[in-house]
Amino acid sequence: MIPKRMYNDKRDALKRLARWGSAAASLALLAACSPSTPSAPKFQGIDVTGAEYAKDFPLADQNGKPRNIKDFAGKVVVVFFGYTQCPDVCPTTMSELAEVKRSLGADGDKLQGVFITVDPERDTPEVLKAYMANFDPTFVGLIPSLEQLPALTKDFKIYYKKVDGKTATSYTMDHSAGSFIYDPKGNLRVYSRYGSGAQALFSDVKALISG
Repeated sequence: MIPKRMYNDKRDALKRLARWGSAAASLALLAACSPSTPSAPKFQGIDVTGAEYAKDFPLADQNGKPRNIKDFAGKVVVVFFGYTQCPDVCPTTMSELAEVKRSLGADGDKLQGVFITVDPERDTPEVLKAYMANFDPTFVGLIPSLEQLPALTKDFKIYYKKVDGKTATSYTMDHSAGSFIYDPKGNLRVYSRYGSGAQALFSDVKALISG
């Protein structure tokens, strides 16, 4: 014969299990009936959504026209810092960006390439015009003054350093080699490392165009 206390304890435990099961079933039902929340894009580059830096680039372009991020509203903007006499990293990056634009087909006009020089002493408007034309005529080259450059690169967390050459004009520029990708609302969303390739860049740009 089961002692009365043990019987009551067993009965109370069964009641608690029944209540927990009912609550769990209710939660599952609520979850099933709740509208699903759309998931954020999964980027190939580094997701920097909400970053408090690199918000704008108020500079003159190769035609002397003042530019900022608002000028490109409705487009995905890819910003790269470099210099026109760069032997490899810069032309590779700009070529990949041009390839991405071509691959987008009809959506190509929703991508804006922006090249910001870290070598304003040599990268004159005329030089930048010719350089941009080598990749895509719609790409924009921006020219900070020597006074603007330190604050701008600090805001974008960009490293750059002038490396002396054999002559006064044969110097090179060490610099960071990643790209900053903004969504059509002008918000910084992705940092794309150099060497990721055109396909990874295409994937992130396409995701932001699709919203």
